[in-house]
Amino acid sequence: MATDISDTTHAFEAAAAMKLLPAPPRLLALGEPTHGEDTLLDLRNELFRQLVEQEGYRTIAIESDCVMGLVVDDYVTSGTGTLDEVMEHGFSHGWGASAANRELVRWMRAHNDGLPTSERLRFAGADGPLEITHAASPRQTLTALHGYLAAHLDVELLPCTAETLDRLLGTDDRWTHPAAMTDPSQSVGRSAEASRLRLLADDLVALLDAQTPHLITATSRDDWDRARLYARTAVGLLRYHYGMADTSPARMTRLLGLRDQMMADNLLAVAERGPALVHAHNSHLQREKSTMRMWDQPLLEWWSAGAIVSAHLGEEYAFLATALGTIRHQGVDAPSPDTVEGLLYALPEDRCVIDAPRLATALGDTRPAPRVSPWFGYAPFDPAHLAGSDGLVFVKDVPQS
Repeated sequence: MATDISDTTHAFEAAAAMKLLPAPPRLLALGEPTHGEDTLLDLRNELFRQLVEQEGYRTIAIESDCVMGLVVDDYVTSGTGTLDEVMEHGFSHGWGASAANRELVRWMRAHNDGLPTSERLRFAGADGPLEITHAASPRQTLTALHGYLAAHLDVELLPCTAETLDRLLGTDDRWTHPAAMTDPSQSVGRSAEASRLRLLADDLVALLDAQTPHLITATSRDDWDRARLYARTAVGLLRYHYGMADTSPARMTRLLGLRDQMMADNLLAVAERGPALVHAHNSHLQREKSTMRMWDQPLLEWWSAGAIVSAHLGEEYAFLATALGTIRHQGVDAPSPDTVEGLLYALPEDRCVIDAPRLATALGDTRPAPRVSPWFGYAPFDPAHLAGSDGLVFVKDVPQS
């Protein structure tokens, strides 16, 4: 593929990425095509530091449990807990074991030390409390929301007591049973208790919204924001558990869409606080529909969190996808020259950022071939997404972490 792309390629740095955009975005999304590689997280950390120091960004949101992320935020903003405790209890999906994530938290805490509250860096989890094996019980978020309202409103306004919630919730293992991920009959999401909880959650959220002027004054904007996180997460979890009990062919499509809807709601809430860097899988942040094959089902398609957020924010949302050359320790060797990755692999730079729309224009009618990954954990960049991405970060070789 003999295409001159030198004028579309820039050194990887925040300033170069910003020059690709019409204006600094409220949410700058950096995707990754695989998880668990500290090289990519080190790249993310470097970009965030530059955005903080050069562009005034103050928040980072990553693909981790939004409720667990409160533990990290408390630590980096006020020093609550220890670094070891935060890495153990503040991340989902096993991300707390990452040396790069640990360095991010350590640096954020050190940066915040001595700064006024308004200037401190913030951390957010963008994902729902959803693991591959199960979805969390709505107990923590529902009871936290109820407790916040009960502490600051007349009891007569609440739709139920804490005891009623406890009785309807039952034991948490009813909700987290791993078999429910593949067997709808094992889910409690459409039980009489779950249906009642969905109605009560709706009433609690409506009460939170209606009492906003009083609650922000009686508590603080941060406390109210946290209650809103509990509210949308409780509603999202109950909706997700309802979907887990679905027996129709649309079950997995619906669940994938619900997860990204929860992520989008979290990211829109983050955007309200000011400019933020978002880091998650490319498939969660791209503007195009996401696709996946699972088990023996036909191709699943759903709108990603990035697509939803982009529809809301317009040019205030920007997406940098990441593409890779090799991950040799996972069997991913040098890409074929007729792929986007192969074209970029021929460049001398170990890492760079590419003006994706200009690259698409430069390629013209030359259509790169889709790369095929020999490893299920790596999703190559879809060349059809070039024009829909604001930039493309390329990393030539990813060594073993």
